[in-house]
Parts: sequence; structure tokens; C-alpha cells
Amino acid sequence: MPSRSPAAARASARSWLIWLTAAFVYILAVFHRTSLGVAGLEAADRFGVGAAALGTFTVLQVGVYAAMQIPTGVLVDRFGPRAVLTAALLFLGSGQILLAVAHTYALGLLARGVLGVGDALTFVSVLRLAANHFPARQYMLVTAFTSALGFLGNLAATLPLTLLLAGPGWLPTFLAAGLVTVLFVAVVQCRVHDSPVARTTESEAVSMREVGGQVLTALRVPGTRLGFWTHFSTMFSQNVLVLLWGVPFLVQGQGYAATTASSLLVVFVAGSMIGGPLVGGLIGRRPEARMPIVLGFLAASAATWAVLLSWPGRIPLGLLVPAFAVLSFGGPVSTIGFALARDYNPLPRVGTATGVVNVGGFVATTVTALLIGVLLEATGGNFRIALLSVVAVLAVGTWRMAVWYRRARAAVFAAQERGEPVPVRLRRRPWDVRAPQRDRVAAPA
Repeated sequence: MPSRSPAAARASARSWLIWLTAAFVYILAVFHRTSLGVAGLEAADRFGVGAAALGTFTVLQVGVYAAMQIPTGVLVDRFGPRAVLTAALLFLGSGQILLAVAHTYALGLLARGVLGVGDALTFVSVLRLAANHFPARQYMLVTAFTSALGFLGNLAATLPLTLLLAGPGWLPTFLAAGLVTVLFVAVVQCRVHDSPVARTTESEAVSMREVGGQVLTALRVPGTRLGFWTHFSTMFSQNVLVLLWGVPFLVQGQGYAATTASSLLVVFVAGSMIGGPLVGGLIGRRPEARMPIVLGFLAASAATWAVLLSWPGRIPLGLLVPAFAVLSFGGPVSTIGFALARDYNPLPRVGTATGVVNVGGFVATTVTALLIGVLLEATGGNFRIALLSVVAVLAVGTWRMAVWYRRARAAVFAAQERGEPVPVRLRRRPWDVRAPQRDRVAAPA
């Protein structure tokens, strides 16, 4: 039987304050992550590189992020969220300071790699704090609020950052951002505590000898795999636009001014901030609705990309705004993957399982960003062809998610037949299959 959360039936004001402090670290991480989205053209001029080399910045950073997710989950389970958040701030601040002073492509790549490490350490740590401090029925809502607040960092990295780069310039803007991030370490040390009780119990620590088994056990759970492919399929297309290719697509591919392009990216921020609490609140009340919501979003996303890529000539603002609004819900919907990780794994393994899930969307983002850059170089800057890679990755992710959706449902039915507690009670459908003997469902924490 999995360990129970140390959180009380109702979270205290102290727990909310701890979470809010940790969530601000995530806001800083998202700002640093997305800052190159509107600074992409300046970076190309500063380092003297083309589209494929520019895409490497995002591929490297997001690739590091993805590679670090499972180690981050293990580190959070082993050393606690506060220690990992502290390390995250130091990496983020150092990386941004290095980027501010960089004048060579190699040094710029190193800076983005360091930023990727800091970014990777953040989100899983915040979710582990939420799992410790909040009861299961509030976890999805707190996760959604975390994701929504993160987009404040995204908002700061759109038009405000564009204006700062046009005014004070590259060095003062990124240097100040790095210094503020490093200084926030003192706030985390004073305000954040790993557990709502005086100190975390020793039983929650994971010994290094158990690390390999911990990861493999999490990977064997169908709900963890379903969470991975849910995250993979839902968030990457908006990430690709926000992190790197949105402004170049709108400026070079559609002929819009840079200020108009960066303003259009605010649609992603607004949609995510609105969608996060909506999705979290709905799933908190009706957890059985989470996969129908995912499937509905994927259908809407596919239809949106079909319209954008088939539109003749310049895409009008009246179409771009609602299209970006639809895609912006990918972030909120992707948090369903974390709810699956929490529901199908015992609490001492939640950090590791969350790390596994969080790899998904960033692997998809890395692959897609690289493909777009390569196709732009090969086609002489044809965004219509380059963005077809989004459709291809979306198709692969949806297919694999459907496979693990059936496997996870089968595991739930098998657990119900054995009389075990399950996170969500389901009704059989004609397309359901029987679970392999090795698939099991952990009782809800």
C-alpha cells in the first residue's frame, strides 16, 4: 500500500505560502526558458548564425531539460524539493548571466545548456511540494495553478522583453534577470519547507541503491506511460512557437512586425492562464473526464494546424488569434499527465514518476524544433513545409497515447476485479482490452 501524503485533509495557509514561493521560482524558470522566443532574431545577429544553428539553441536547452527530468525526480525524492529548487535558481541565474556576456556561438550554447539544467530542476520540485502539502483532491487544481502562474514568466518574455531589448539592450536586460534569479535563493531558503510538519520523515528519502529500481518501477506502471504520452502530445506545438519559432514564423513567414508578432504570443499566455484553473477545477471534480478532455484537445489541435498550414497567402490576425487560443490550451491539458503520475504511483515515487511524465512534452519539443530548423534550411525558409513536422509529431504522439490509454484502462479494470482501490472507476467500452499480468495499479495516495 503506498504511503499517504503528509498533507492534512485541508491545506493550511502556510502550505499555500510555501507553494506560492516555489511557484515564483517556476515563473522565473519559464521566463528564462522562453526569453529566446522573442530574442531569436537578436541572437541570430549577435552570434552570426542561420535558422538551423538558431534552432540548436532551443534543441540544446530543451534537450537538456528532457534528459534531466528523470534524474530530477529522483533527486527531489532523495534530497527534497527545497534543496533542488535552490540549485535550480543558481543554475538559472548563472546561465542567464553567461548569456548576457556571451559574444560567441559556443558560449551562447553553453549558457542555454546551463539554463536548461536549472529549468529542468524546477517544475518537478514544485509539484513534489504540492504532493507533500496538499490532499489528493486539491493536487490537480494546485498543479493547474502552478502551470498557469508559470505563464506570467512567459508573459514577461513577450512584449516587455522585446521593449527592453530594443531599449537598454541585450547585456543589461539579461544580466539583471540573472542577478535577480540568484538573489531569490535567500527567499527560498527562508520560506520553503519540504513538508507541512517540522521535518520530512526519513521514510520519504530514496537511497541511491534504490534509484534504478525506482525508475523502472515507475516506467512499468501503465498510468505513468499514459501520462508521458499525454504530456508528449498536448504541449509541444505551443512550446515550439513560444520558445523559438513563433516570432520568426510571424515576421519572416507571414510579414508581421516584430512587436505585432510578440504581442500575438501573449495569446498563449492568456489562454494558458485561463485554461489552467478551468481544466484543474474540472478534473478535480470529475477525474473521469480527464482523458476525454485530452482527446478533444488533440482533435481541435489537429484541425487548427490543418487550417493554418492550408490557408492561402498571409494568415489574417482574425484567424491567428483564435488558432493560438486553441493551441494555448495544450499547457493546461498537459498537466493531466502529472495527475496520472500522482494517482497511479505511491507518494515516495511521485517525484520520479512526475519526472518521467515531464520528459514527454520536451522530447517532442526538441525533436520538432530541430526538424523545423533543418526543413527551413533545406527549403529556403518555407515555413509551410517546415511546420508539417508539427503534424507528424502530433500524429505519433496521439497514436502512442491511444495505445497506453487502453493499457491503463485495462489495468484499472483488472485492479477493480481484484478488489483493489483505484484512482478512478471506469465503465467498460467495446474497444477495451484485458491487461497483461504484469500491469498493476497503485492505490491512490
